[in-house]
Amino acid sequence: MSVDITPFRIQIPQADLDDLHDRLARTRSPYPVPGTGSDWDRGIPPAHLHELAAYWSDGFDWRAHEARLNTFPQFLTEIDGQTIHFLHLRSPEPDAIPLLLNHSYPTSFVEFLQASGPLTDPRAHSGDPADAFHIVIPSLPGFVFSSPLSARGWNLERTATAFGELMTRLGYERFGVEGGDLGAGVTGRMAMLLPDRVIGAHTHGDRLQLGMAGEDLPVPDGLNAEERAELETAQRSWSQMKGYRVLHSTEPNALSAGLADSPILQLAWIAEKLAEWANPATPLSREDVLITVSLYWFTRTGPAAADFYWELAHAPNKGWGEPSDVPMGASLFYSNPLVRKVLHPGGGPSFLREHAEGGHFPAFEVPDLFIDDIRAFFRQLRR
Repeated sequence: MSVDITPFRIQIPQADLDDLHDRLARTRSPYPVPGTGSDWDRGIPPAHLHELAAYWSDGFDWRAHEARLNTFPQFLTEIDGQTIHFLHLRSPEPDAIPLLLNHSYPTSFVEFLQASGPLTDPRAHSGDPADAFHIVIPSLPGFVFSSPLSARGWNLERTATAFGELMTRLGYERFGVEGGDLGAGVTGRMAMLLPDRVIGAHTHGDRLQLGMAGEDLPVPDGLNAEERAELETAQRSWSQMKGYRVLHSTEPNALSAGLADSPILQLAWIAEKLAEWANPATPLSREDVLITVSLYWFTRTGPAAADFYWELAHAPNKGWGEPSDVPMGASLFYSNPLVRKVLHPGGGPSFLREHAEGGHFPAFEVPDLFIDDIRAFFRQLRR
């Protein structure tokens, strides 16, 4: 097994760009149900999808974004037979803590780029240099440039082990980890599997997870009538949004064939969730949506996300992790008292911050709050 680390630059062939534009121009749209062009009750509205597709085809400047992404140092290495793509952003501060950031679905390494500057170089961003981090942002196995998948079995545990090896190759014996959603699962597994190496593990959650109570999370005792009503509303809402997860986790092959071949399907599949899961007050920009969709499309890795969910659903240990002696911290966004009760029924870790702002993608939506929480959690561990 090679342990080499090689520099990487994103270089999408012009033929792939031309092919994308050609496919978008030849999109066959379904006949709309009268009166539903702008409604979200059936998922992404046709009017919104067509507007995004038109801009993706005629206004979105991929080459400009590609050039910006290439200003961040990127690398490839092979771990356990799998190509792993990652960003490695060294801080100028000598006492910086290594910190691995775990992205989720349907995002990518781009999720953390806005936060990376203040985290690596707080001195240059009106912060305290004592809060500096060396940042490592890997792409999950099978996602974007960590592709194609080399084998079956890439679940949370195997990913956590691989990312621990990545940190070893970078010379980081001790390090922190952070993530949300699937990334929180990887974070929890790293704390469980590598307790002697992980300094601290921080996760972020949000109101979306209320709907998962009774399915992925227990329903806490002692809820009053108002809280029960709010929880039932959230559960009904989640039941309408979780179709993607059912398909990913059960029989993803038919969907995967479409995601690899149809840019309009890949656009709709990702843009829908980026819109539904963000706080309505802090939606993701059209540029960030299309950068994300483009990365999945050009690398043909929309299907890999489905494969990851399938592996997770069929793994011997389906949980996010088991108790660990590693110090744990958490941040809740778009939160209220019920969110805290459901996500942390026992009171939560000693470090727990709640915000009414932000949503499922805090590093995109409210990067300042995201950065402040990470700094505050690890500040208490630096000694």
